[in-house]
This record gives sequence, C-alpha cells and structure tokens, in this order.
Amino acid sequence: MMEKIQKFGGAMFTPVMLFAVSAVLIGFGILFTNEQILGSIAAEGTFWRGFWDMILNGGWTVFNQLPLLFAVSLPIGLASKQNARACMESLVIYLIFNYYVASILGTWGSVFGVDYSLEAGADTGLASVANIKTLDMGMMGALLISGLAIFLHNRYFDTRLPEWLGVFRGSAFVVGLGFIVMIPVAVLACFIWPKIQMIITSFQGFVTNAGGLGVWIFILLERLLIPFGLHHLLYAPIYYDSVLVSGGIYAAWAKALPEIAASSKPLIELAPFAAFTSTGWSKLFGCVGIALAFYKTAKPENKKKVAGLLIPVTISAVMCGVTEPIEYTFLFIAPPLFIVHAILAACLSTIMYFFGVIGIFSGGAIEMASLNWIPLMANHWPAYVKMLIIGIVAIGVWYLVFKFLIEKFDFKTPGREVKSDVKLYNKKDYREKNTNKKSQANEFQVMADEILIGLGGAENIKDFTNCVTRLRVNVNDPEKIMENDYFKEIGTYGTSRNGKSVHVIVGTNIQYVADEFGKILEEN
Repeated sequence: MMEKIQKFGGAMFTPVMLFAVSAVLIGFGILFTNEQILGSIAAEGTFWRGFWDMILNGGWTVFNQLPLLFAVSLPIGLASKQNARACMESLVIYLIFNYYVASILGTWGSVFGVDYSLEAGADTGLASVANIKTLDMGMMGALLISGLAIFLHNRYFDTRLPEWLGVFRGSAFVVGLGFIVMIPVAVLACFIWPKIQMIITSFQGFVTNAGGLGVWIFILLERLLIPFGLHHLLYAPIYYDSVLVSGGIYAAWAKALPEIAASSKPLIELAPFAAFTSTGWSKLFGCVGIALAFYKTAKPENKKKVAGLLIPVTISAVMCGVTEPIEYTFLFIAPPLFIVHAILAACLSTIMYFFGVIGIFSGGAIEMASLNWIPLMANHWPAYVKMLIIGIVAIGVWYLVFKFLIEKFDFKTPGREVKSDVKLYNKKDYREKNTNKKSQANEFQVMADEILIGLGGAENIKDFTNCVTRLRVNVNDPEKIMENDYFKEIGTYGTSRNGKSVHVIVGTNIQYVADEFGKILEEN
C-alpha cells in the first residue's frame, strides 16, 4: 500500500513543477501594472498596461486550469503503458464526467440541494471547468476521475476485439467504457459532493481559528513526511484545492495580488489563508545555518571538500527551494538532527506568522521574489524587513543548535567521518573518477546507468517515476539493491527505502537522469 501511495504522490507532483515559471510571470506582471510604482505608464489603456495584462493572463493559465492539468498529467506517472494515450483518455473522460454533472444538475439540481442557476464561483459550490458549469470538486475531483481513467486504461487498453470492431480498440475502447462508467460516477458525485463541501467549509473555519498552532503543526508534519516522499499529499490539497480557501491558496493569492499590492493594510489581514504556505522559511534560512554548522564541525583537512559539497546544495535550497540534497546529507547519518530541523522549521514559520509575514513562501527565493517581494515591496516593505531580521536570527539558531548537537553526540556529518580519506561523494568527484566518461552529452546517461546497476539491473525494476529531485522506483526484489554508500559514490545524495519502494535522491537534474533511465530500460 505504501508503495502505491508514494507512487501516487510522485505522479501528483507533475503539474506542480509548472508553477515556478507561472509565478515569475505573475510577479512581474503585477509589478509592471502597478500605477503606484510605475506611474502613468501603467495606467489603463496604455500599450504598456495592455502588454503586461496579456502576460498576466498567460501567467494565470496554470492556476486557472489546475483541475484540467491534474486530470491530464496523472497518467504520466501511473499509466502502465502508452502513457501519452492515457493522458488523452483521461482528459476526455474527465470532460465527459463534467458534462454529465452539468446536465444532471441543470435538470435535477434541486434534488441534490444545488442551485444550478447561480454563476460559478466562490461559495456557490459550482465551478467552470473547460467552460462547463459543474460541481466545484477541484483537484480532488480531477484526481478521482483521472484515477478511474487510468484504471480503465491499464486494464482494458489491450483488450482484443473482433476484426470488424477493430476501429474501437485501444483508446477508443477505453473512452467508450468511460462514457458508461461516468454515468453512475456523476450521479454519485451530485449526491455526495455537496455534503463534502459542507464538511470542507467547517474545516476551513477550524483551521483558520487554529492560528499559530495550526501553522506549527502543519509545518512540522510537512517536514517529517519528506523522508517518506508523502509531503505532497499533505500540502497539495491545501495549496492547490479548496480545502482551506476556494481554488487553493496559490490561486487565491495570485488573484488577490493586485488588491494586496495596492493596499497598505497588514498582510495577515489581507490574506490570512496564506499562513500555511510558509514551508520555505527553513529552506531560505535554516539550510544556510545547517551548512555553516557542517563546515564548522568538519575536520580541518576536509573543510575544502565539505565546502564543495555544501555550496551547490545550499544554493539549490535557498534559490529553488529544493532541500532534499542537503537534508539527505544528514538524514540517515543522524536522524535526530532531522527531527530537530523539523521542529525548528515549525517554530520559525510560526514566529513569522505572529510577526505578520504572510504570503506564498513555500519555495525558494525565486518563487518568493516573484509572488511576494517584487509585486508587494512598495507597500509591504516593513513586513519584509521583519522577515530579514527574523531570518538572520534563525540562521544563527540553526547554526548553534546543529553545531552543539553534532559535537555533543559526535554525529558523523560530512567531514567528520572516522576515516580521513573518506569521500564526500559529490558529482565533481564522480566525474573526475570517470575520466573516460566526462563528456557533457553522456553525463546523465552515465549516472542513470550506474543507478540502474545499484538497483539490481533492469530485470529488478517494476516501474518508476520522478518528482522534482527524486527518482521514485518500485523494485521486484529489494535485496538486490546496493548499499546507500554506493549511490553516494556515483554522485547522488543517497536513497530512501520503504519495502520495494526506493527513492534515489538525484537533485535538480533529475529530469535528465530520469529520461536517460527510461531509455536504458527500453533498450533492455
């Protein structure tokens, strides 16, 4: 079961990787259409304003069409064959479902307690999906229908039909089944979902009233779930669906940005719902303190090597919000340090909340600048001054706490290993070791091939997918997997294992490695 949950979590993350570029477009779009900052050039009717309004509309595409994106992208990671066709089938079946729901509610809406005459929007229980007025089921509805479509695809795509029915094979057969299956599913959705919406509304009130305690618990759980690869399942419904606010926190914040930018009211009054997207503070500040502590506690002869390891992974954490490389550097060596790290992260986010520093702060500095600092600096710079002061103090706290614990309990963090010649396995070391394979063109192919060897060969691979930093692999026999040190030696940051599910932590180059990994498997 855990294997399936982890695989689902990785597949669900696929559309989330599009948010970074959208965030940049929205951030600059809000900035360049703000008359308070740019003056008359940004006034309504000017060419400048028209151009940046166009960019803004393009930037909001991802946030405005999240259900469609989740419906079409889930098969990329979960379909067992013909993934591209599965994506098309999923999209069509999802549209069929919504057309069915629209027709049912248009005729019998009162039976289900739904006023279908209302315009789709927040607090109506209705939404517009691909210009279809339907139930507002958000990401959850898209994932449910896409999951059913994937089940039909995996089970019936290869169904043999008589020769005279050949035109109905493959995708046509799957979609045909979708037309039938979606009838009872649509009816059940009309019965059940309005009641679920009532529960969600009550939950929203509970979480909002929880205040700082709610933020602390949420951030703590998010950090602690990272080793299992399940943190996506915790934050995704809140960030991208209507669990806490209509449309999800990301979409709600993006749409409210012009109003927030024009107002001088405290951020916590303008958008209190955004308090839960504060997972990035430990990435921006905490990881810097950790890196400094590792460098300080390393043996003198190893400091140069440790710096070579820590500088790129710290930059990755600060700028991109990708923390797995630095966290996995100590996660399995010293698990207590990771627990302390999670507690400190929760405390920092809660302190930021009480000081009124609210916004989309779940990623790295690039995302934070795009959705917060750039468009909001003019009227909300006092909050960001507080943020900077608190963050600098936090770096010092992380540094002192980690330094004390490392020295007190003699944790073998990078540079403190017993053997003086122990390697601090980074990618540079691996490239130097393989001088006959240093070509940039085959660098990722080499790593993919070495990972495959470490996982027991092609015959031991059941299936795989990837998220932003990890290669998520399900194997047939976990006993054939090599030790964690092997994976560090070939240039990765190690592995996370749970039964037959193995996560190989590669870093931000994961997509290139995953592509090569897939090619090698196809050749075998």
